[in-house]
Amino acid sequence: MATMTISSKGQIVLPANIRKRLGLMTGSQLEIIEDHDGLRLVPSHPIKPATVQSCAGMITAPKTGKPRHLAEFDVATIMARDK
Repeated sequence: MATMTISSKGQIVLPANIRKRLGLMTGSQLEIIEDHDGLRLVPSHPIKPATVQSCAGMITAPKTGKPRHLAEFDVATIMARDK
């Protein structure tokens, strides 16, 4: 069981391993529920960590002229063309 200390401003710090396991990040909100055993902290709007796959297509390159092809970046193709 983890122990937390309340600061003079009434703040507590959740241990990093608990934040990581629950997916809590900066800006995450917790509901405080008081029951007969004490207090419970429940994430009100959990923030799911993003994956690379979920971010695909979010950013597009600016259009700066003619389309480029993969062959333009291939070293062997460039060297053969320049001979």
